[in-house]
Amino acid sequence: MKHKMAMTAAAAVLGLNLAGFPGKGWAADPLVTVTLPKFTVKFNGSEVKSEFRQYPLLVYKDITYVPMAWYDSRLLGLETGWSAQKGLSIGKGNVTSSYAPYASNTRSRTSARAAVPSFPVTINGKAVDNAKEAYPLLLFNNITYFPLTWKFAHDEFGWDYRWDAAAGLSITSVNPQVKVLDLPASAGEQEMAFFQGYYYYTELKEKYYHIYRSPETDLKAREPVYSYEADTGYGINKSLRFRVVDDELHFSYHIGGQVMGKDIYVRVGPDGKGAVVQQGYLDYRETPSGTLVISHAVPPHAGGLYLTPQGEQRTYDHAAGDPKLYYGWYIAGNEGGRSYSGDRSTAVIGDEVYVMASPDPDQADRLNRIYRVNLKTDKTVLVVDADVQHFKIIDHKLYYVKSGDQLLYSAQLDGSGEQKRSDQRVRTFEIVDGQLFYTSPGENDTLKLYKAESSGADELVLGDGIVSVQFLNGSMLCKLAAGGDYGLKILDGSGELRLAVADPVAGAWAYGDRLLFISAAGGEIKELKLP
Repeated sequence: MKHKMAMTAAAAVLGLNLAGFPGKGWAADPLVTVTLPKFTVKFNGSEVKSEFRQYPLLVYKDITYVPMAWYDSRLLGLETGWSAQKGLSIGKGNVTSSYAPYASNTRSRTSARAAVPSFPVTINGKAVDNAKEAYPLLLFNNITYFPLTWKFAHDEFGWDYRWDAAAGLSITSVNPQVKVLDLPASAGEQEMAFFQGYYYYTELKEKYYHIYRSPETDLKAREPVYSYEADTGYGINKSLRFRVVDDELHFSYHIGGQVMGKDIYVRVGPDGKGAVVQQGYLDYRETPSGTLVISHAVPPHAGGLYLTPQGEQRTYDHAAGDPKLYYGWYIAGNEGGRSYSGDRSTAVIGDEVYVMASPDPDQADRLNRIYRVNLKTDKTVLVVDADVQHFKIIDHKLYYVKSGDQLLYSAQLDGSGEQKRSDQRVRTFEIVDGQLFYTSPGENDTLKLYKAESSGADELVLGDGIVSVQFLNGSMLCKLAAGGDYGLKILDGSGELRLAVADPVAGAWAYGDRLLFISAAGGEIKELKLP
């Protein structure tokens, strides 16, 4: 775990693994006697139990000392670094973590010896003459400890520092705090949501998934939202997905098999109850003229674009557009023929719809074009005459990834003025605070995040190791691959780091200013208010 702790100078100089380095530090370093605290200590509300802890709190000259272990430092909003030339650096950073107990089966000694290190130390970029400090930094169990003096805790780090004879010592840092939500363990098996003051989650009971919502003020006061059968003969299906559409909470799930099954689309009403709005293999959009349904039923067929007038039940009586076109499919050629995947790029502007379509699946040079369909007249116009993987309309412009070079392009809504917008192959893209960002394939099925530049090469914002990116209002949520230093990184609209979360993360979802995630270590459901 070399990357999970502040390195000692001796380990760096000798190139040793920290786990094998003697706890007393350099032989030349003076030793002092330290003890365990005999009072309660809390970090951001979590009690630090030093009696059975790999890195216990220490007391020296009546001052409590804190270990700069990986999770302890990030919990308190601190970053640590080491270089052979500059020594140890400790400073405030855009970091956070859950509390980690660092539990040990071995009882901590009530009295021990710690070293006073002689290597250079900086706190927030300011040099510390450790030999002259009344309360110097210490080395214990291969970890650097710093003193909770007013000078460091309050003046340098800005913490709320409180002592009470009965309650003990309480330290509250200023960085965003990770909170464990007291929800059923099964709630972490599928997606969760936070919407308008309520948490939405599932619980599996007797082969049924029950969706509940609980107010943020009282997690125990839950209300039923919707229920559905979890196993329809093909095993437990964990396909629940939440999304916000036009300031309403929606969710979808799948029942049945891949061919004979169907997707169910549900809208949550103001009363907190879910009601089915669509079902089948399809995509849909609300328009001023009614609900537009893009069929993904198999086998694919010409047409597949239907408009259901407002107030009517869905039927296939109101076909829209050119009936000869294959709407809503991305069609790829291969040695075995053609493969079809449902496209969800369809965009609505007033009574006009931009949709992917192909005239004939057997015409390889005419596949996957972008068309504009007028829902009033059914007039259908070819807008982008190129093979396109997917597209979006952003700020009244078309953005699309071409199948051939997999680069990103933009054009006016009539298809004119095409411009290449990326240097690298593109998976996903979005404009955040007026700046175009995109992801590109990286090593080992990971992604890289780039910022597109109008002049010069595109800027690599975050390298290999990204699993997914959610583009939010003014920020980007990057879930990182397992085994790295951080589980999540949140970037602002310029690509700068807003917050790095040290917890290993299994799944993460953002709604407004709330980030919900599942711990990859213990499965706990955790919450973070975004800065």
